Amino acid sequence: MVKTRQFALVGIAVAVACIVGFLAVNNGQSQPPAEPYTPPAVPKGQTYTGAKRCASCHFKQHMSWKKTKHATDAWSKVAAKYQKDPACLKCHVTGYGAEGGYVAGTDAAILSNLVGVSCEACHGPGSKHEEICKKYATKKKLSADEEKEARGSIYKFLPDNVCVRCHGTPGHKDHPKYDK
Repeated sequence: MVKTRQFALVGIAVAVACIVGFLAVNNGQSQPPAEPYTPPAVPKGQTYTGAKRCASCHFKQHMSWKKTKHATDAWSKVAAKYQKDPACLKCHVTGYGAEGGYVAGTDAAILSNLVGVSCEACHGPGSKHEEICKKYATKKKLSADEEKEARGSIYKFLPDNVCVRCHGTPGHKDHPKYDK
């Protein structure tokens, strides 16, 4: 029950931060065209692992995410003719333009865990977190130091206000209707 409340409070805090960032960016006025997209820098040696690998330890969170539009619509609603368009990919896939992230035109089977807006779109590439946490896979409860090490291994894009990068830009205002 306490973890559920903590998870809900974190979710609310992230949503408020996104809304505040959105309002600060938009300030109630239309915005000029966005600057060319530059993905956040990924720390050396970290790679994207994909949502299925995250789910192996974070199953409850994964199942909750699977019910969101980030999971269900972010990629499926992108018409085929836009699936290689950088202006669309920057918001509709995970890690586009970043080292080890989604690359347009690459075999879909390889990148199937990077289509849509998955865990690593906000939390950053998960390879380091996965590597560090393997030793804790069989533990039911982590000590405070172990918890700190595990959480400290997550490279987060959230300080970069990842929500506003996609939700605070006028990308769809003049967008043609989807015609799959």
